[in-house]
Amino acid sequence: MKKFHALLLASGILLFAYLLWNVGPKELWRELGLLGWGLVPIILGEGLAEMIHTLGWRHCLSRPHRSLSWTTLFPIRIAGYAINYLTPTASLGGEVTKGALLASHHPGPEAASGVLIGKLCFALAHLVFVAFGALFVLWRVPMPKPFWAAMLASGGLVGLCMIIFLWLQNRGKLGALVRWAALRNPRSLSLQKAARHLTTLDDTIMRFHREHPGQLFLAIAWHLAGYSLGIVQTWLFFRFLHQDTSLWVAASAWFLGMWFDLLTFAIPLNLGTLEGTRILILETIGYTALMGMTYGFAFRLAQMFWACFGLVNYAFLASRIARPANGEPFALRQSSGAFD
Repeated sequence: MKKFHALLLASGILLFAYLLWNVGPKELWRELGLLGWGLVPIILGEGLAEMIHTLGWRHCLSRPHRSLSWTTLFPIRIAGYAINYLTPTASLGGEVTKGALLASHHPGPEAASGVLIGKLCFALAHLVFVAFGALFVLWRVPMPKPFWAAMLASGGLVGLCMIIFLWLQNRGKLGALVRWAALRNPRSLSLQKAARHLTTLDDTIMRFHREHPGQLFLAIAWHLAGYSLGIVQTWLFFRFLHQDTSLWVAASAWFLGMWFDLLTFAIPLNLGTLEGTRILILETIGYTALMGMTYGFAFRLAQMFWACFGLVNYAFLASRIARPANGEPFALRQSSGAFD
């Protein structure tokens, strides 16, 4: 798996270098110079979206963790954001980080369940957002039929995977394969331990879905609100570059970008794909490759800013866990419960 992610990272670096060479570093720098202070609302918008996503995540948490204040949950979420963005873990490392940090406040399987349910709601909201865009906005943009077909097919496949994951959560089947292996290998202590952990986790997740069905819809609603900020950011991007762009065109660019992001989540740093897809999108709606590169790079700068902020948060939170008030050593990983 490490080799796979290393290959993705290397491919992304090569793609980014190729795109930068074709567009021209000087031209890109000039466009960013024209954008100037326009980068500020784009950067702030990325952070505001994460703040709203934190409100959505809270609805996915069980009672002991839902009582945590927003000022406690946001640093945990932004720390996970940083690990997901900066490390080649296909958006998994950050989830483990969030689970460990949650468990440091209230140990138990509820931390892992909150992360898994939250990840599902976040992904479902992403899919719903893209589907909404396809129905109400993207039809206004002239795109080739093969492009539409690829969009529908890939979106449908991703949606099917999410529905299966939701079904597994509702039926307590996430650990089914491990339990099956444990039954056939009774002498394997590691398998027996993993099966016990996953059974407890499955029970916790099933109980949450049974007792709080409406919370999932509230979580998705908050995530949709967070995603929607990107439309305003995109519109401001065009405005600061003195482009007379309508809100519908800005929304189309954002919806298309979100669709590509849904399909390329496993690529570390979205390296190359963020800029490459934005070039394709803006050329599709009538702009230049240079404008697309600038658009993608502006949002990359925003992501990098908040990833660095999250990394600082993670270092601070980890140090507090490692040295609690009583002075006894306490390892971050030991607090993760179901993540062991």
